[in-house]
Amino acid sequence: MDKRQEKGFEIAKQKQVQTVKNGWLVKSQSNDGFYKVLEDFICDCPDSELHNSTCKHAYAVRYYLDIERHRPEGITNERIRLTYKQAWSAYNKAQTLEGDLFDTLLVDLLKEVMDPLPPQVHGRPRVGFNTGLFVAIKKVYTQMSSRRAVSAFGVSKERGQIEKVPHFNHPSVLLNRTDLTPVLQDLIAITSAPLRTIETNFAIDSTGFRTCSFGAYCEDKYGTKKQHRWLKAHVSVGTKTNIITAVRITSENGADSPQFIPLLERTAQNGFMIGEAYADKAYLSRTNLSFVDGIGGTPYIPFKSNSKGAPQGSKIWRQMFHYFAYNKEEFLSHYHNRSNIESTFSALKKTLGETLKSKNVVAQNNELLCKIIAYNITVLIHEMHELGIEPDFANAKLSL
Repeated sequence: MDKRQEKGFEIAKQKQVQTVKNGWLVKSQSNDGFYKVLEDFICDCPDSELHNSTCKHAYAVRYYLDIERHRPEGITNERIRLTYKQAWSAYNKAQTLEGDLFDTLLVDLLKEVMDPLPPQVHGRPRVGFNTGLFVAIKKVYTQMSSRRAVSAFGVSKERGQIEKVPHFNHPSVLLNRTDLTPVLQDLIAITSAPLRTIETNFAIDSTGFRTCSFGAYCEDKYGTKKQHRWLKAHVSVGTKTNIITAVRITSENGADSPQFIPLLERTAQNGFMIGEAYADKAYLSRTNLSFVDGIGGTPYIPFKSNSKGAPQGSKIWRQMFHYFAYNKEEFLSHYHNRSNIESTFSALKKTLGETLKSKNVVAQNNELLCKIIAYNITVLIHEMHELGIEPDFANAKLSL
């Protein structure tokens, strides 16, 4: 064993490792604080960050999970079962009732949503805008094909949730409308609004969604293989409930840092008070830090190894630089909250899929927004049982 391994083994033997959501907390040996080790054994301690190597805290977790026992017959391993704290009663109710509650909340959400198109005067009556939105979001939620989803629409019709069962191609036609995008953005704001009094701290990050489209390739001449195109979703997430409060969609190569301010601006416009904002080093800039400070929040964005404390017109830059340099453990104890956005991405993709089925960019953007609306509704269903909230979409619409 090297020194880090030895110290990690000692920490594990002293039972100074706690299992938490998305990883483990390991007691600091120098003070009363904790470091967080994520599930890929990456730690946020200074040693891990500076040397880009496995630190003693990560080794402690490894030994905690698979403790080496030295016996006369040799070294044996005693496996420790992982356990996670969970409000099982609320979780079970939310999961078992989700299907019915999803439809009920979706109907309530779409009440009185206005069609951007002018009223129809001539021709065959078109499907109502609310019905079209319902079946489009429902199709994305169920992850069924257009034809197979018709049976689910029939059940909704029998329950009186939609006026008629549209043609199976109707959701695809609706998603191709450019004027639908701002409507879906507003619906994301409305679905997050019931948690305004709960969420005050927000994490910003991005993740990719694969499309069914392919980029240009020259297999014969250059040996380049067929590759899927991706869309990049930049989101703001409340760190207590993992609700998504704002989203911006770019191409797969869209830069991260320029999306920071627009996401927090939209979150604030939706009625949220921003206390703390978390983001990784890709979002580090004086402009971003100053914006958070200007709206009364505190930015927790780690500084890079070559960062300097010179304010250059940004007082908050200098303050947070010294805070990061001289109170790093305390800084990182706040920054730990950023890991909640990784949980959000994982839940979103596992429950609703990471592949977009639409064929063109407009429909792909709208389909991704529908995914986020569906995800937010599932979060609300969980919080209805865990926190006892009662979503009131009507008041949320009036306050936007």
